[in-house]
Amino acid sequence: MALRDRVRQDWLACRFNEAVGSQTIGVEDGSGCAARAGRTRLRYGNEKTIISSILTRLSIDVAVIDIRHVLLDDQGRYSKDMDSELNRCFTLEANLDQAPRAFRQDVILTVFDEGTAAIVPVDTLESPTTGEMFDIKTLRVGTINTWYPRHVRINVYNIDRGIRQDVTLGKRYVAIAENPLYAVMNENNSTLQRLIRKLNLLDIVDEASSSGKLDLIIQLPYTIKSEARRQQAEQRRTDIELQLKGSQYGIAYTDGTEKITQLNRPAENNLLKQVEYLTNMLYGQLGLTEEIMNGTADEATMINYFNRTIEPLVTMMVEAMQRAFIGSDPERRNERIRFFHNPFKLVPVKELAEIADKFTRNEILTSNEVRELMGLKPSSDPKADELKNSNMPQQQETSETETSERNSQNGS
Repeated sequence: MALRDRVRQDWLACRFNEAVGSQTIGVEDGSGCAARAGRTRLRYGNEKTIISSILTRLSIDVAVIDIRHVLLDDQGRYSKDMDSELNRCFTLEANLDQAPRAFRQDVILTVFDEGTAAIVPVDTLESPTTGEMFDIKTLRVGTINTWYPRHVRINVYNIDRGIRQDVTLGKRYVAIAENPLYAVMNENNSTLQRLIRKLNLLDIVDEASSSGKLDLIIQLPYTIKSEARRQQAEQRRTDIELQLKGSQYGIAYTDGTEKITQLNRPAENNLLKQVEYLTNMLYGQLGLTEEIMNGTADEATMINYFNRTIEPLVTMMVEAMQRAFIGSDPERRNERIRFFHNPFKLVPVKELAEIADKFTRNEILTSNEVRELMGLKPSSDPKADELKNSNMPQQQETSETETSERNSQNGS
């Protein structure tokens, strides 16, 4: 790395640390803790069993899709991967703590939990505030605490101090990813939030029913109107409690004239039915099914799931980074941040070959366009860009064959 680039990098890193109030620490690795401080943790309500499983499943499926910094050709097609630090963040290491897939999952989990997520360029080779092109070496995921007209206050992990701190950055230089399913997941009266409240109520009812109380009513053979009778009834209740508590099998005796009524019968409520109803509704609004959750969905179901749920989430994240990290600079007009999903991942190899043959033979796609769908680099062979059926002789080849045949006949 050139000395000029190192100076710029160090300058920006120091500016970031000054913005978050970082100071030099004598210990080499800074402060430590038992768990990774930069890890995303869901809020209490989203940690409920069914909610965390849904969010985890969605985030894993989104993280599977590759994101790259690529260069387009003159026709706007994928040409090759860029040899840049930003592409290294997408393919090798997003930061010191996270691999690319873990970073993508962190972004989506934060989007689900908070509604928005800030993808912060922590370490760059040039200051973004100068207006010049800058390359990004390190990316971190933060949560937005305060919105300003042109800036945002972000809580992000500071690796120099080992804690999360607040920093104010311009919206132009931070990729702000917003949840396209915000109305379903994050609004106060959304389906997901209603389901969380019903689960909280169901937990309260379960705890009350399994608290170990007997809920007994003792009918004594005398009326309790005077203070003396009330004290006598209280003493009788205490005696029965001591008998049950001190007995190995929980057995107590009563007088023959006393009558005991037990009230801890199962209480009938429709909370469980409401939870099931809201769960099914949430599955439908998120494009999920039971088969997707347990891994038994067929190809058609998975394609519908990708088109309705996964693709909008990935596109949202990619467009946010495209706007912030590359922008509309004329010098970078052929640079793009793109995601690559193999639509034929669930298709057997035999059927995949048949599909590719039909597309090219019927002159629907060229060979390079088929390779682009699979995430492969285009072939340098000129024939790969020609829209023609390779199995059929072309007009030029036919005319050359006829000419050669005529020449042979004239010679004979």
